[in-house]
Amino acid sequence: MNLRLYQPADLEALALLFTASVHVLAAGHYNVAQREAWAPRPPDLALWRVRLAPLRTLVAEAGAALAGFIAYAGDGHLQYLYCGPAFAGQGVAFLLYGCAEAQLRSAGVAQCYTEASLTARPFFERQGFVMLHEEEAQVGGQRLRRFAMRKALRPDLRAA
Repeated sequence: MNLRLYQPADLEALALLFTASVHVLAAGHYNVAQREAWAPRPPDLALWRVRLAPLRTLVAEAGAALAGFIAYAGDGHLQYLYCGPAFAGQGVAFLLYGCAEAQLRSAGVAQCYTEASLTARPFFERQGFVMLHEEEAQVGGQRLRRFAMRKALRPDLRAA
């Protein structure tokens, strides 16, 4: 598995991976209408370009295939962490998250935080995140359950 920085040429593969991940891996937690609202088909590449522009994005490659990606802001907000269905359960998310966390720690960021889906919540809990509260996101006329989660990256914040 090779981890590297996202390049503009990755845009279509990344958007397609996201779409496949939502429609396949989240199928047990979200209904068809919710998944269509969350990840419309085909993906809007112009929208993805705008979404990714302010974020640091890392991709994982397995040979010539894009296996997953993580995109996060400099303040520790993890906005995207997705694996392709063919790579689920193979440690791709663990590698991507570990790399992002190391970069955030090295930059002196105090905490990571995210809004995890029902599908992603167990992964984030295994990485040491705690749930702050459950929330409902409105996406394309659909309500999606998710969880605001946080992980302290500095020892002085762990008790907070």
